[in-house]
Amino acid sequence: MTRNVSIVTDLEGRKIVLIHDVRFKGKKREDWESVEQYLKEYVGEFFEISETSEKIFISSSFPDEYAGSESRIALKGAVAKAKANAVQGIPELIQIASNREYSENVKKKHAKDAKLGWYRYDVRFALPVYDDKNGELIRHNIFFTRMLVRHDADGKKYLYDFLGIKKETSSPLES
Repeated sequence: MTRNVSIVTDLEGRKIVLIHDVRFKGKKREDWESVEQYLKEYVGEFFEISETSEKIFISSSFPDEYAGSESRIALKGAVAKAKANAVQGIPELIQIASNREYSENVKKKHAKDAKLGWYRYDVRFALPVYDDKNGELIRHNIFFTRMLVRHDADGKKYLYDFLGIKKETSSPLES
């Protein structure tokens, strides 16, 4: 899996995962089967959150949840493209996760896989925007999302999804 990703810091000291390539470029809609196949390459891996030293594991159910969740199906346009392309920065997104919030599990369907509750973290990432005519990089759009992690009965924390992706209205990163 080749990736072209880095972590940068904005003027306010907040970390942003800078994804340099737009791998999933659907004009009408993204190819979520390809996104799911890409995510399968992470299964069995774990990555550490720098702020808390927590290990976040990638389970075999993650690709299907990410690509087929109700929250993903509701996405359209630039936000759908952002979620599709965010997969390239999964290790770095986990690494920069901050502002941990805990909530107990309340749904019966997650009685086992989230027996010990849920954690949400703030993460930000940026994607390049290219000029349609000459293909030159114009800027990077910045997106904010909440990383959702389930705390399993086995005591491990597993990446579950990225929710509420929103394009930031602040100034984009200039090239």
